[in-house]
Amino acid sequence: MAITENQILTALKTVDDPDLKKDLVTLNMIKDIRIEGKVVFFTVVLTTPACPLKEKIRQDCLNAVSQVVGKEVEIQINMTSQVTSQNKNQRLTEVKNVIAVVSGKGGVGKSTIATNLAVALARSGASVGLVDADIYGPSMPIMFGLQGERPYVAKVGDKDMIIPFDKEGVKLNSIGFLVAPEQAIVWRGPMASRAMNQLIFDTDWGPLDYMIIDMPPGTGDIHLSLVQALPLTGVVVVTTPQDVALADARKGAQMFQTPQINVPILGVVENMSYFSPEDMPEKKYFLFGQGGGMKLATELKVPLLAELPMVEKTRESGDKGQPPAADPDTALGKSFASLAENVAQQVALRNAQVPPTEQVKILTN
Repeated sequence: MAITENQILTALKTVDDPDLKKDLVTLNMIKDIRIEGKVVFFTVVLTTPACPLKEKIRQDCLNAVSQVVGKEVEIQINMTSQVTSQNKNQRLTEVKNVIAVVSGKGGVGKSTIATNLAVALARSGASVGLVDADIYGPSMPIMFGLQGERPYVAKVGDKDMIIPFDKEGVKLNSIGFLVAPEQAIVWRGPMASRAMNQLIFDTDWGPLDYMIIDMPPGTGDIHLSLVQALPLTGVVVVTTPQDVALADARKGAQMFQTPQINVPILGVVENMSYFSPEDMPEKKYFLFGQGGGMKLATELKVPLLAELPMVEKTRESGDKGQPPAADPDTALGKSFASLAENVAQQVALRNAQVPPTEQVKILTN
């Protein structure tokens, strides 16, 4: 008896997306079913190329269809992706998701996390942009080995636009490209906010699955300007384990949870969780305490996205302009790849379960 497309769809209706808790057919994730004799072809469209459950979904599909068509039939599954979005912004129409990376205080590695998250997402196959909105302390030129470089401006349509740099598959722009490296930026809040808006809206980003925005530490004018300028998909909160960092991170997260702002927290990243000597990688020394990130994530009712070690390689790579996420074969590269998968997973869940973020109106006292 000939195999039919209806048989394939019936089989795949038994396969659920583990996160969305619905079957792949209902979620419209099955495409291009084709049957050629004893060979069945179909495509599974995931919600992100960084899906951490890609292999499980593929195997579940294989098992389900095999039970219907028999073991002697060859099954060819094409795993692809289409990143979901709830973008309502009229100015960044080609950007699907905007993720702010924030911290309550400086020195917790927020820029390192933003950099390597962007690189890891790009390595997964996503189109990624990175905005260095840490106006007073831009670090992206160093972290990408682009010190002293200057972007050029080109006419796009009827407007002059900054052309972002493209490094490690990430499009990036920073105020550090527009001022001399040794120049201190001494600007009042409104001027810094205007600079942030220029980096975001006057750059020719093109289509992006994810725009990562590295925010300044704390809460202030730039943060308020951001949520007024465009609706965010969500926020990643970076902290270290000790109480003083957690206290500030908690305040940073609470800003986005206020009713006036109401931006989803995608999760918490605990950086510098422990120190492992290079010659004894199995050893873990909890220099700043233990379990702080999990405690904060539990309080905020969000996932702990990663516990990243304190290793010399992170500092060396950043100083050399070689993000460790660019080397996925190392332990550190794998850690950042896992972080990217978890962030992408939370973005997909957020887009499926939470209404679009509203652009914040002007806040007054």
